[in-house]
Amino acid sequence: MSRPIFEVIALGVVDAVAAESGGADRLELVSGMSAGGLTPSRETFAAVRAAVRIPIRVMLRARDGYEADDLDGLCARAAALRSEGADEFVLGFLDPSSDGPDLKAVHALLDATGPGSRWTFHRAIDHTPDRAALRAALRGSPGLDTYLTAGSAAGVDAGLPVLLDEAALPPGEPRLLVGGGLRADHLPALLAGGVDAFHVGGAVRPAGWAGPVDAAAVRAWRDLLDAPVGVA
Repeated sequence: MSRPIFEVIALGVVDAVAAESGGADRLELVSGMSAGGLTPSRETFAAVRAAVRIPIRVMLRARDGYEADDLDGLCARAAALRSEGADEFVLGFLDPSSDGPDLKAVHALLDATGPGSRWTFHRAIDHTPDRAALRAALRGSPGLDTYLTAGSAAGVDAGLPVLLDEAALPPGEPRLLVGGGLRADHLPALLAGGVDAFHVGGAVRPAGWAGPVDAAAVRAWRDLLDAPVGVA
């Protein structure tokens, strides 16, 4: 298995620089973590892009929850971010009438971000009653290469069996990026099961969300992920 991908949530430049210096491979750039992560400003993206060299996936979300809200406004912000240079995104909405993916919202945002963008369908997958049906509905969506998932709405503790089952999906399926209550003690089973991408936020903030990302904490996770399977 290739070196695992390690993605860290960043709220701004200080977080981004610390994450990169600690060994993160990619950032998820958000605002409003009290609402679970919302779209950052164009200015914040520009400042972070100027400060780091690693890829940045930008959250597209207007409010807490997994129902699309102010879709026109969100599409306008997505287009503005793309014009600023963003070409990787995080999005995902459920249709309240079916609890399947809101394809209208997804397609509208993909149109706004333009061709060539890569994106993650975030933890809305953990809130649908039929994960396989959601995957089938999204299969072939341009640029979709990742599902951010804990395996369960309750987090990785509850979702570990699902994650290990899905790690064995056929080649060509979007990658599993495991996050949502992820702890270091989950890593041995996930790595042994073939999971190769991991996502953290509060786990690398010793002071919690009121404080910044700590480069040493990022490095500690990086070292665990890079240890031989069975040693982490």
